[in-house]
Amino acid sequence: MGHGSNLTAAVLVSALAACWFISLLWAHQAPLVRSDCAKRNATEAHGRLGGDAAETSSEETRRPRDGACAMAPESRFDCARDRLLSQRGCEDRGCCYAPLPHSAGPPWCFYPTLYPGYRMGPLTPTARGQEATLTRATPSHLPREMSTVHLEVTGGTAGCLHLTFKDPSSQRYEVKLPAAVPQGEDDAQDALYSTEYQSDPFGFIVRRRSNGRVIMNTTVAPLLFADQYLQLSTALASSLVSGLGEHYTSLLLDLNWTSLTLWNRNMAPHADANLYGSHPFYMVQEEDGLAHGVFLLNSNAIEVMLQPTPALTWVAIGGILDLYVFLGPDPQSVIRQYLQVIGYPMMPPYWSLGFHLCRWGYTTTLTTRHVAQRMHNATFPLDVQWNDLDYANKDRVFTFDPWRFGDLPEMVEDFHERGMKYILILDPGISSSSPPGTYSPFDEGLKRDVFIKNATGHILIGKVWPGQTAFPDFTNPETRRWWEDCIRDFHSKVPVDGLWIDMNEPASFVQGSAEGCPASDLENPPYTPKVVGGQLSSGTLCMSAQQKLSTHYDLHNMYGLTEAYATHSALMNIRGQRPFVLSRSSFPGIGRFSGVWTGDVGSDWEQLRYSIPAVLQFGLFGVPLVGADVCGFGGNTTEELCVRWMQLGAFYPFMRNHNDKPNAPQEPYVFGQKAQAAMRSALNLRYSLLPFLYTLFHHAHTSAATVARPLFMEFPTDDNCQAVDRQFLWGSSLLISPVLEQGAVELAAYLPSGTWYSLHNVSQTPMHPFYSKGRYSLLPAPLDTINVHVREGHIIPQQVGPALTTVASRRKPFFLTVALSAGGWAWGDLFWDDGDKLHTFETGHYCYVTFTAGQVGKRRVTFPLGMNWALDGLVLGGLQVFGVPSPPRYVLANGDKVKDFTYRSDTKVSSVGLALPMSEVFSVQWAL
Repeated sequence: MGHGSNLTAAVLVSALAACWFISLLWAHQAPLVRSDCAKRNATEAHGRLGGDAAETSSEETRRPRDGACAMAPESRFDCARDRLLSQRGCEDRGCCYAPLPHSAGPPWCFYPTLYPGYRMGPLTPTARGQEATLTRATPSHLPREMSTVHLEVTGGTAGCLHLTFKDPSSQRYEVKLPAAVPQGEDDAQDALYSTEYQSDPFGFIVRRRSNGRVIMNTTVAPLLFADQYLQLSTALASSLVSGLGEHYTSLLLDLNWTSLTLWNRNMAPHADANLYGSHPFYMVQEEDGLAHGVFLLNSNAIEVMLQPTPALTWVAIGGILDLYVFLGPDPQSVIRQYLQVIGYPMMPPYWSLGFHLCRWGYTTTLTTRHVAQRMHNATFPLDVQWNDLDYANKDRVFTFDPWRFGDLPEMVEDFHERGMKYILILDPGISSSSPPGTYSPFDEGLKRDVFIKNATGHILIGKVWPGQTAFPDFTNPETRRWWEDCIRDFHSKVPVDGLWIDMNEPASFVQGSAEGCPASDLENPPYTPKVVGGQLSSGTLCMSAQQKLSTHYDLHNMYGLTEAYATHSALMNIRGQRPFVLSRSSFPGIGRFSGVWTGDVGSDWEQLRYSIPAVLQFGLFGVPLVGADVCGFGGNTTEELCVRWMQLGAFYPFMRNHNDKPNAPQEPYVFGQKAQAAMRSALNLRYSLLPFLYTLFHHAHTSAATVARPLFMEFPTDDNCQAVDRQFLWGSSLLISPVLEQGAVELAAYLPSGTWYSLHNVSQTPMHPFYSKGRYSLLPAPLDTINVHVREGHIIPQQVGPALTTVASRRKPFFLTVALSAGGWAWGDLFWDDGDKLHTFETGHYCYVTFTAGQVGKRRVTFPLGMNWALDGLVLGGLQVFGVPSPPRYVLANGDKVKDFTYRSDTKVSSVGLALPMSEVFSVQWAL
């Protein structure tokens, strides 16, 4: 921008809307066809796919041909995943045996090159794409192996390749995703990929058409397809792999012979454990800013082996291989393509983006009221008060204790009058031990046949908080109707605003059931992935348990998803407003119905640090409404840790402070005055940014954009951003750099190339901008500060002024933070509706405002006025403009001179006080 020119800030209001509706369909599938087999020998380390030849094999030894074993150790693919084998046992599998000095790392028994496998027949065209038959002449070591596999290849879009491998002779369980986002017709000429096939032994290669880079190469190891063991290996395009959650990891996965198990488990986050959710999706960062993703749609237990070749091996113990490859070409496009398959996220209610407070240990309504009142007295924003299971009568859901919570309905109404919301926990386990006629949810459930059954057809009884419990089968339509009736009846007494579905892996305190589980190949499969507890039924139900669609063996990982769908639908029908559901268990597609939190994190600095990659991973999985328990759930926090966690938590998309009952209190008001001031500052900053955050959720809902975003998503060509997971972005505009170490008062933060402006500092005035060429900078970070930077070229809509709820904050004046680019331009937007009604975007009941700053004379902009009713009564109270090179001579608002403006020559920031109606087109101009 040159001297003497005018800069114009203007508003574009539009009411364009597109219909977007997704329905969930549960398709009935027969259970897997299997024969019984003997219970696994307790001396076997990990499974029983095939024994040592000296003990179990009478076949002639099939030694690999000369030269087939000559490969680098890091390129070996394990041929003895199930157990330790002697040289003879290994070679009887037709594999190579070459011991190494160390036991950890590369396998000693591994597949040779061109290991005998399936032979591919000719590809023939179909209405959906192409198909071929794979046949195996030489059996492998697997029991109940499929001699024939059907391959179908389809392409939903130019950037998505879809391959399915099925057994044509039996009906195996297949996950049927609901119709997601409509996709265009595939055009082979526009496809971003090319595919090559090796016929014998079968394998395929996917290349990026633009540069010939190999995205997948499955010829490196054999395809294996048996009744309870499906294996597919592939070389990887790079070692920069993210995804495959839910695990306690960095953003980039460790490829040094790492095993990850996807099997939902009630397990507090820690390393080397399968946690609450299963997301068989990964993204690979390639060179030159390109990326691709791969999704294995399979709900059975999965183990994924990563090795430094780089390469990856999928092992699923049921179902089919239903594989999607997303070609991007950039990281954000990969996520959009993935979400076109699993569904875009729901639009959360505005109030759910405020601050939530919970504790297991608010034992009465008096205690709960007192907590909310102390938050109010200390002027801490609080939108949602929660109760854990303390409220329930004898720990039974859909009840409340008549003595300790006798005035629960009145308490909720009091909260509503104060502009607050109320949420309580709802576990799926239904108490089965109450006398008949005394507990309606179980009595009605019995009549309506809604509970999961054991292998003999009787109700499976487990144990959770109320004692003996039955578990609803949410794949049954009648169960979903019963669930809604239970919620409706409870809501008529206690008008809750949302529901927290916990313990829904499902968790049980006895293994399998109170009566144990039958000995079968479902309970003890030939191969068991490395799960906590050693058996699939550890901490959950029997695998032979019967559900409407199939056995629990097939459906376990989807239990939380099916409950979230039922709960979301029930709340929508009962309240008639946007539902809020928070789930612990998760599976692809859950973001359409629920938010997620990261479970029982500990109150320590390591858990604080690892909460960032956990939140970012869920963003990749299509679950943008996610956060960790602020200040930690387990153990005692410290004042410093809680301050730093409140600062970081202010930038979780979902922010809740939640604490376990044995621990020291950690509500913000219990700490010293300096700590309280720092926490209050962080909360007030979050509340001022809620219009911007809400707009990010609108883009997530309508176009699959990420909310909390890894730096590599926005700067894919910057190699320094590839592994950053101690910082993150909100959208493309705000860079958050929290303190994650005890005692730190400064931090080294990476600022990608460009100009970055500090949103605020300790004195609430802007700091000098950073003109970065892509480098780490040492930033001051005293205890009362979290570093937040605005990226040049962006405009951030805010609402300023203290507010204790979003009801109040939504009435505050708007304020624009304008960060000019080097060329003097900036852009931003605002999505605004009533914040609670259903389908406002789909029905056009919203305002969408575009803010544009630029030099008059260099760009001509028109401003059509659309539906502006949602902004009636709201004003633009001011703006601050970063990057103004010299003091303005005057400022005009809609052509009239403005008296209230300032300029700081040290930071190049101009601030303007205004009172312009947001429901009308406006312009602000200044002359230099």
